[in-house]
Formats: sequence, C-alpha cells, structure tokens
Amino acid sequence: MDKVEKKEVFIDYNEIKSKYLYSAVKRIMDVVGSCCGIIILSPIFLIVSLLIKIDNPKGSIFFSQIRVGKNETPFKMYKFRSMNPDAENKLEELLKYNEVEGAMFKIKNDPRVTQIGKIIRKTSIDELPQLLNVLKGEMSLVGPRPPLQREVAEYTKYDRQRLLVMPGCTGLWQVSGRNKTGFEDMVKLDIYYISNLSIYNDLVIICKTMIVLCSGHGAY
Repeated sequence: MDKVEKKEVFIDYNEIKSKYLYSAVKRIMDVVGSCCGIIILSPIFLIVSLLIKIDNPKGSIFFSQIRVGKNETPFKMYKFRSMNPDAENKLEELLKYNEVEGAMFKIKNDPRVTQIGKIIRKTSIDELPQLLNVLKGEMSLVGPRPPLQREVAEYTKYDRQRLLVMPGCTGLWQVSGRNKTGFEDMVKLDIYYISNLSIYNDLVIICKTMIVLCSGHGAY
C-alpha cells in the first residue's frame, strides 16, 4: 500500500458501487468506532473545550466549515477552534504564502493559530469533533480528506476522483507524510486507496494513524 503509481489512473465507479459487503461493514465500523471514540475521549473534549474558552472567552469552542464530500456533496465539517475567530477573513491576504503546490493551502507558521491551537493541531486533537460527522454518515473513519469548495473549483477530472468515496478522518495521506506531502502526491495516494478498497487496508491505516498521532509527525 506504500507504493503509488505515477501515471494517471482513472477509476471505474461501477466497481466501487459493487462493493456492497465492504460498504456495509465499513459503515458498521464507522458507527461503532465513532460512538466508542466520543465516549472514551469525552474527558479530552471537556478539557480542550475549557482551554479554548479560557484562551478566548468570547470565541466559540467549535469551528464549522463547508467541505465537499462524496460525489461532490457539500456538508458542514466540525473541528475544535484552533485559530482566532476572524481567521477566515484573513485567509485572502495569506494565500500568497502558501507552502503547498496545487489546490490546497498550508503554511507552517500560520499567524492565525492560537497558543492552544498549536498544541491541538500538532496532536490532531482539533480533528476529534469530526467523529460527529462520521456518526451522521457525512464522513468515514478512513478516506480522503474533505476539500474546501474553492479547492474543488481548481480540480482537474483526475483530481475529482478523490470525491468518489466518503471522505475520512484519516487516510493514506495522513500516514504517508501528511503536510510534508504535496497536493499531487496526496491525490495519487487517495486514488491508490480508492482503487484498493478493503477493510484490511482501512484497519492498517487506522493502526498507522495511532502511531503518527503519538509522534505528531507532519502535523502543523
């Protein structure tokens, strides 16, 4: 699963739709996994919520943003707020400092990130509220990361193949370098994952994610 083809491969969507057993088992995994995660991690939810409020009493605890899901369906994705409340308004002036090529925006020392935000982003704790998206059926535990609408507007036909399946909390990109991996390689990794859908591969990615989270490798 670590080797990725360099040539552009186009996926047969009918082949994905035919994986009924895989889809059923994956959904059961998502529901059970997200419920267990929310219950087990509830103390962390409480602590992080308090820290965010202490850092900025007037700011919201959670941040929601419209993302693009399976078959280009938009949905509201949840995160713990790790940036200043006016972060979205400042995005335009920061686009010129983008450190990632392609339809994706990342800068290592983003001035919009709060002090508590730096910690929860490094450990990916800011992503935990997405377990609610998984429970609602808008995301899966494993799959391509859901892009922004402005990013999808720049996608080629090849890039749009990322949107053939449910987006995930983690995926092959996250365990293969994450922010150190460029957009082009991220797309190749996602297409490789979609072309090789299996419960075994999902479980391997979940296990590798645990290791990555403990190391904080590639996160900012």
